[in-house]
Amino acid sequence: MKSATILVADDDAAIRTVLNQALTRAGYDVRITSNASTLWRWIAAGDGDLVITDVVMPDENAFDLLPRVKKARPDLPVLVMSAQNTFMTAIKASEKGAYDYLPKPFDLTEMIGIIGRALSEPKRKAATAEPDQHESMPLVGRSAAMQEIYRVLARLMQTDLTLMITGESGTGKELVARALHDYGKRRNGPFVAINMAAIPRDLIESELFGHEKGAFTGAHHRSTGRFEQAEGGTLFLDEIGDMPMEAQTRLLRVLQQGEYTTVGGRTPIKTDVRIVAATNKDLKTSINQGLFREDLYYRLNVVPLRLPPLRDRAEDVPDLVRHFVQQGEKEGLDVKRFDGDALEMLKVYAWPGNVRELENVVRRLTALYPQEVITREIIENELRTEAPASVLDRGEGLSGPLSIAQAVEENMRTYFSQFGDDLPPPGLYHRVLHEMEHPLILAALTATRGNQIRAAELLGLNRNTLRKKIRELGVSVYRSQRSA
Repeated sequence: MKSATILVADDDAAIRTVLNQALTRAGYDVRITSNASTLWRWIAAGDGDLVITDVVMPDENAFDLLPRVKKARPDLPVLVMSAQNTFMTAIKASEKGAYDYLPKPFDLTEMIGIIGRALSEPKRKAATAEPDQHESMPLVGRSAAMQEIYRVLARLMQTDLTLMITGESGTGKELVARALHDYGKRRNGPFVAINMAAIPRDLIESELFGHEKGAFTGAHHRSTGRFEQAEGGTLFLDEIGDMPMEAQTRLLRVLQQGEYTTVGGRTPIKTDVRIVAATNKDLKTSINQGLFREDLYYRLNVVPLRLPPLRDRAEDVPDLVRHFVQQGEKEGLDVKRFDGDALEMLKVYAWPGNVRELENVVRRLTALYPQEVITREIIENELRTEAPASVLDRGEGLSGPLSIAQAVEENMRTYFSQFGDDLPPPGLYHRVLHEMEHPLILAALTATRGNQIRAAELLGLNRNTLRKKIRELGVSVYRSQRSA
């Protein structure tokens, strides 16, 4: 059986050599070039079964070449590589008809797996939509975690698959949902968002599905719901874990049958919306507690997407800071520059409020401080009021307006009340200890700027014990010049 031929174009000789060796070992015939003109000549002549190309080459950008490739040979899969690892790079690769996008540095094993899938899949039709010219950057970050999110979103843009976004508060769940809508095939339709936690439980069904005149006390006229408002577009259901059971049952019917009835109405209404749901809760725990329907969970969780907390992608902090400063400039705020030490301080902070908290801090610094350059001292002064770990850092003990013991007791009362006369699942003691250890160790590391020796002393633990717990609990270890 004849081996597939792979055409490789990259102006970096080292990358050409690595790809040539790896793909040859994998059993492929490989032809390599350093420029787009040679690549196009091969493609136009009908050579090659798959293309791997860098975006930026000396004679032509791959995004300019791709439309010609898709027109001449619509079945030819093209893998795009780029060191410009931004959300827009992934989106442009998808819009221009690339089979997939890989950020540099790439994983050879992953690339070979993608090549195998591309060559074995049925030939795809050429893209028909003309790509838009995008000037803004809806998502920011070049970390490995964000690169994977960009790739997933790029693959989902031209589908209507239901997406479940999970992550802590402030990680940007609605921003991701908006990006999926604004750059997807429903971009010309409305984007409608509803936060389940912000609406009284007895009004959620009416908010979602609308109501008829006289459906309940105070319903003096017919009212449209969010499904009707989002027709032809995207409906973002934020904090889906707070949806009451009755509304969950109605939502399940929409997902199963593509229709709903208004509150007080009898005639089914067909609907055409894309559903994107989000939550910061563990819905599987809610299912076990009888608070969320398991069948609805699987209908919503078609494509799961977890957004990482900011502490797990600290390398993105400088890019985010620059982005928020530029936003502030457009709104009339003074332009500020953060020096290297200030950025390092921001990178090692725990950010319990995630990206939203970072944005608030940058805006506050930009608006309130007259200095053109934001220094480490300014950051330390500002974060002193932000950091939940600051009490630990000052050695003031654990007492306060609400002690840890009181907080735990109050939370446990709330937890037990969810079960009524029943008891929660066995193993509660170890679950509580496990859940408390992570934030406690994280707070100690934050307070000591990542210095594990000082954190171990603060916690009263042996350093080796602390390191073991960091690994077991998956606690982020912050980088700092003062770290051990």
